Amino acid sequence: MDTKNVIAAISLSAAVIILYSLFFAPPPITKEQLAEKNKTEQNTDAPSLDKKETITEITREEALNQSKRIQFENQSIVGSISLKGAAIDDLTFKKYNIALESDEKVKLLSPRNTKDGYFIESGFITTDKNIEIPNSNSLWSISGNSKLTNQSPVRLSWTNDQGITFEKEIALDDKFLFSIKQKVINSTNKEYDFYSYGQIIRKQIPDISNFYILHEGLLATLDDELIEEDYDDIQEEKFSRTSQKGWLGISDKFWITSLIPPSGKEFKTTFDYKDKFRANFVATEPLELKGNSSIQDEMKIIVAAKRVDVIDGYAESLNIDKFDLAIDWGFLYFITKPLFYGIDYFFKLLGNYGLAIIAITICIRLAFFPLANFSFRSMAKMKALQPEMVRLKDLHKDDKMKLQQEMMALYKKEKVNPMSGCLPILVQIPVFFALYKVLFVTIEMRQMPFYGWIQDLSERDPTSLFNLFGLLPYDVPSFLMIGAWPIAMGVSMFIQQKLNPAPTDPMQAKIFMFFPLFLTVILAPFPSGLVIYWTVNNILTMAQQVFIMKRTTIKTTT
Repeated sequence: MDTKNVIAAISLSAAVIILYSLFFAPPPITKEQLAEKNKTEQNTDAPSLDKKETITEITREEALNQSKRIQFENQSIVGSISLKGAAIDDLTFKKYNIALESDEKVKLLSPRNTKDGYFIESGFITTDKNIEIPNSNSLWSISGNSKLTNQSPVRLSWTNDQGITFEKEIALDDKFLFSIKQKVINSTNKEYDFYSYGQIIRKQIPDISNFYILHEGLLATLDDELIEEDYDDIQEEKFSRTSQKGWLGISDKFWITSLIPPSGKEFKTTFDYKDKFRANFVATEPLELKGNSSIQDEMKIIVAAKRVDVIDGYAESLNIDKFDLAIDWGFLYFITKPLFYGIDYFFKLLGNYGLAIIAITICIRLAFFPLANFSFRSMAKMKALQPEMVRLKDLHKDDKMKLQQEMMALYKKEKVNPMSGCLPILVQIPVFFALYKVLFVTIEMRQMPFYGWIQDLSERDPTSLFNLFGLLPYDVPSFLMIGAWPIAMGVSMFIQQKLNPAPTDPMQAKIFMFFPLFLTVILAPFPSGLVIYWTVNNILTMAQQVFIMKRTTIKTTT
């Protein structure tokens, strides 16, 4: 009975790990499917300012040289704003490389006429079709500063033939925040209604993880509700909702492009797809522009690397409702986020995220210490009862009912609970998942080294047993990439297994011995930081188990 329970617990653990690593979301939509999908009608409730423009795709460099631009730069980002359309369409993260072995920086935003066009537009629209408003072809003029920095905003203006001037003042902080004050000046005696809007346009689906534990796509929190729409969802059906507060954007694994509408005003959010993806908001209440007067509004744009301190900082300082959910903490939010804070605390203390993971592992073991003590004491008693259990099995081998009765009587007499050995495994599964989530989604772990061959804790161990960990001069297929840390984890699991009561059934014993090898192969592709956690956890568990078993043995003999 005890062996079955232990095997059941390990089987449950293995099954969940397998599902967690192999259960992917549906495959990305193909180009052929993309061409056939979503023949939706023209959207009429939000602006599509470039719908009359025929776009010829060119290279990024050609696109950047096609129009006059306002350069911007601070300590975190560098890029430019096109004076044609006044779109923020060129942005590079200064502190993040595209790959560990590359010096090329991550470029997020690109001009509309490039293959991977990704840009932000803002302004005013009106229901009066006789009023000309600026669109993607409008050429704005600069007044004052010609370069945007965190110390000097820029001012743009555009005037139509009807005596109405549109102005923008764009400010940039020292990280990732653009503040846009928009103004409309009426030099006529007529009255008009205008609605402020903002929109993010993305022409194609980027390279995504396509892993069901992470949302990559269109994202919003509207009136306290988290909205997550995948790219293929929006290709099938438009999303639209009116709300009083919130934000919207497009989320990548490590990057977020977001719009924060004017505070205190109702707005309508739309996610749609018509040859390109769009996340859009439009104010539902008009601003009344009287004759010889002006109106103005202000919105925020955050195009950020999803650092926890940055996202949480903006959420607090700008009072953005649930903006911390721009980072996909998952349904174990209440475990995942505190776990990150714990790791980050130890990183600041020790200077290495690998050491921080080891430190948090020790803390987790201390937190589970009483539960583990109870479990190990029970397992030690179970091991001491092993000879008697073998005797009962031989005695009642032809009467399974009698055998079960005798074994239950033995458990009751010795005050042993065979299920107690499962508890530490079951309790640690949520922590294991939460740590996996932290390593998978937080940019702080991206490209962070440990020691030796581990140069990125968020990626798998790059070594392999099948080329003697790099000593033999050839590469191995990915499914044979079983590195040194996964092997260390498997060995520690095998030794730990030997400390547990041995199965009395030969077949069960063989299955039981197979699990360390099985989990070694399953966990080999996981982030190396997670494997380090599991290995150190096994070692600490063994030390605690040996200590408890020795104490239990001494008490039994005395």
